[in-house]
Amino acid sequence: MNGSGQLRLISGRRLLSPRGNGTRPTTARVRQAVMNIVRPRLMECRWLDLCSGSGVMACEAIERGARAVTAVEKDPRCASICKRNLEDVAKSHSGRTEVKVVRRDLLLWLKQDCGENGFDLIYFDPPYDGGMYQQTLSLLSKQSWLQPDGLLICEYRSGQYPDPGDNWTVVDRRRYGNSSLVMISRRERCHHDGIDSMQPQTVPGA
Repeated sequence: MNGSGQLRLISGRRLLSPRGNGTRPTTARVRQAVMNIVRPRLMECRWLDLCSGSGVMACEAIERGARAVTAVEKDPRCASICKRNLEDVAKSHSGRTEVKVVRRDLLLWLKQDCGENGFDLIYFDPPYDGGMYQQTLSLLSKQSWLQPDGLLICEYRSGQYPDPGDNWTVVDRRRYGNSSLVMISRRERCHHDGIDSMQPQTVPGA
C-alpha cells in the first residue's frame, strides 16, 4: 500500500505500517511480554484492540489462536492498513478468526450498547499524551465490555501511571524501558485463576 512501511510480528511475518510520526507501534519487547503473560487465555479468545494503529497486537493474538478480533482506530489511513493486516494474517491461519475493524472515535464508540458478549482480552494503547485513559476506563467499566474473568491491559509511558480508579482491580504492573503495562480486571471478579496466580512484577514509578 502506498505510503506505508514495514513492521514485523514476533514470528517474523511482515505487516504494513503507516509511515510518519503519527503512530507508535508497540515494541517487539512489549508484544512478546504481553503474549507470554496472556498465553493461557489466547486460544479461542475474543480480543478487543483499542487505538489499534496498524493492528500489530491483534495480529499477534490471531497468530496464537484468537477466535474473534475487533480493532478500533479512528484514523482512516491506519484503519485501512489495520484491516488489511488483520485479514491477511487471519487468512494465513486457516481464516477462522472473525475480524472486524471499526473506524470511529473511540470514546463515542464506547458509549454505545456493547451487547451481551464481552471480550476476554482488551488491549488499550492510546497516544501516551492524549489524555484518554481515565475517560476510556470509565466507559469500559459502565458496561460489560470485559468478561467477568477477562483482562484489560493498558500500555502507557513509564512514569505516567494512569490510575484505573475504584471500578477496577489492579492485577499487575510491569515496566519495559520507556513503556509500561498495567493489567486490570473488573472489580467484582473472583481472583482464583490465570494471571492472578503469577508472581507480581510491580515496578515503583512505572
